[in-house]
Amino acid sequence: MSRYVLDTNLYIAATRSEARERELEAFYILHTPSLYLHSVVAAELLTGAIHPALEKRTHRSFIAPFEAVGRIVTPSHAAWRRAGSIIARLIRVGALHPNGVKPSFFNDCLIAASAREHGFTLITENERDFELIGRVEPLEFTAPWP
Repeated sequence: MSRYVLDTNLYIAATRSEARERELEAFYILHTPSLYLHSVVAAELLTGAIHPALEKRTHRSFIAPFEAVGRIVTPSHAAWRRAGSIIARLIRVGALHPNGVKPSFFNDCLIAASAREHGFTLITENERDFELIGRVEPLEFTAPWP
């Protein structure tokens, strides 16, 4: 059975559109036992929740349910190392400029490395970044909704 982690962009889309929220809920209903929250995604979601009410709602809706059942994916030291290596390899092959690495891209590398380490499929709409990562690091990702 496949196990999934969802990228931050899918949660954000669900907060901005009722149709996208229904898609996310439908996926949750079908795949609840296979879903995990990545701790980097939780951090990114909370980073954007700048108002106290939004922070509370973000935690209640997207983070607390996974915490309650112990389904959080947290990067290991090896995943942190691998994320740094991914960026170094992309710079070496000319796919990235050393001064052009955004924190969000490093987060994507960290999500990819730890998802791979734990055998998760990442679901994302950010195919561009994950295809770039895939040039130097094998990873399993898919567009919504498998």
